[in-house]
Amino acid sequence: MYKKLIEKTIPEQVDMLTRALVEIESINGTSGELALANFIKTTLLSFPYFQKNPHLVWEQVVDQNLGRKNIFALLKSPEPTKNTIIYHGHLDTVGTDDYGSLQKDALNPDALEAFFKDYQFDRDVQRDARSGEWLFGRGALDMQSGVAIHLVNLLHFSMHPEELSGNILYMGNPDEESQHKGITSAISELNTLKKEQGLNFVCAINADFITPQYDGDHHRYIYTGSAGKLLPSFYIYGRETHVGDTLSGIDSTLISAEINRRINNNINLTENIAGELILPPSCLYQKDTKETYNVQTAKSSLLYFNYFIYEATAKDVMRKLEELTVDACLEVEESLSANYQEFIKRTGLPTRNLSWHIDVTSLESFIDELKGKGADVETVTKQVIEENKELESRMICFKIVEALQQLDPDKKPRVIIFYGPPYLPHNYLGDSERDQLLLNVVKRNLEETAKRTGETFAVKKFFPYLADGSFLSLHESDDEIDALVKNFPELAETYPIQIKDIRELNVPSVNMGVYGKDGHKWTERVYKPYSFDVLPTLIRNTTKMMLDQSNELHGKELVIE
Repeated sequence: MYKKLIEKTIPEQVDMLTRALVEIESINGTSGELALANFIKTTLLSFPYFQKNPHLVWEQVVDQNLGRKNIFALLKSPEPTKNTIIYHGHLDTVGTDDYGSLQKDALNPDALEAFFKDYQFDRDVQRDARSGEWLFGRGALDMQSGVAIHLVNLLHFSMHPEELSGNILYMGNPDEESQHKGITSAISELNTLKKEQGLNFVCAINADFITPQYDGDHHRYIYTGSAGKLLPSFYIYGRETHVGDTLSGIDSTLISAEINRRINNNINLTENIAGELILPPSCLYQKDTKETYNVQTAKSSLLYFNYFIYEATAKDVMRKLEELTVDACLEVEESLSANYQEFIKRTGLPTRNLSWHIDVTSLESFIDELKGKGADVETVTKQVIEENKELESRMICFKIVEALQQLDPDKKPRVIIFYGPPYLPHNYLGDSERDQLLLNVVKRNLEETAKRTGETFAVKKFFPYLADGSFLSLHESDDEIDALVKNFPELAETYPIQIKDIRELNVPSVNMGVYGKDGHKWTERVYKPYSFDVLPTLIRNTTKMMLDQSNELHGKELVIE
């Protein structure tokens, strides 16, 4: 690959590598993730610097089943120093089913461009295709072009070591589109590099995609942090009954529906942070637990939400959701009682001593209640995990909570609120000298780039979607993290994230992303003039300035050889 790249300009190199990466079907959860990792490793080892230093390119196994792995490459400064910048990005893509009859060409940018030139159902897509300035294809935007930029810049610095006053660590990670196993596995490797080689990670640069936020938006957004994510989950236990006696029961689906109505896309549950794109919670799963048809109402229901967090904590969110759920259950209780009273009035039947009260509790409080009654919570939890290893992690969490509910001798109607996987910490620049240095370097380079290119930049605090940069630092206090862990069913087993290691790592991650439209859609495309030309230079200049100023601020402390 080096021989193919070396005679080309930087934009041509990015274009060539992007096409080569897109052609490899690297859909999340398939062997294609391994194929792409192998291609990147082979590409890196073709660079003259790494041919001389092959030990500086290595891999880390992420999982045994698919053989997925992280790829690392360390480019060392000519003058030994510990100051290091991480270039990182994910290797996987979403699937290609959305391409329909064009699925066979989903990885063929030229065929897609030819098709969209005549596509009259979306004039914006057609106009972009006819301009010749956009590259189509699954992963072209999210985020093979970003991976290509990192590789091209790594090649540039390896050929021009005099420009580099620090080290660059490239890191390619699988599984960003699902469970983030790549980056969470990499945390231990990064901390090992800190300890054993003395590396000081001054910042990380991600190149995940950016996109217009509204029609006619021409800003190039630079994000100095990432939104976090919680998955608040609800195990809803009602009182089942025969449909012939339905008014005496408490239908779990009715409770689920009322909770969903109050949370799903509720903009009032979002944080209000001026100038930021803040997204409301959205329902990702709602289902009762009946497996076959019968005339019994559903005893229990399952519900969970995608819930973005920016400056709020898991403790804040749990408090808010408990209050909302109590209100939802009161409304259900009042409705059920009113319907029953009207039924009695119409039929003239004698009243029965019925209650429609529904308890609401966090998992933490419920476990404390069970232990107070002498329940062996730990043994039951371990048994559930052992018996349900084949299930995906969210369903294991529900199984655990279901088993705990069965330990309650009273079998009360109840909603148990807990957190399921995945959890992503929020990541943003604080007031520390290091973080402010990075912010100033980014803003200075954007000003210079804007003058040179005419681009319009906007700096935002939070990347509004989900990104691996979330896992590189942690802002919550121990007390706030404790509130997450105690409400997460067996976190160490169901979602083995190294919270202490993330806190120890503590690397700020900025996102300088490729620009395009329609990520995760069949019209996905990346804008070449900015992404392949302006952005690589912006990242290189930011890298040089950040390393230079870090050396001035902290000195060139030598790396351990």
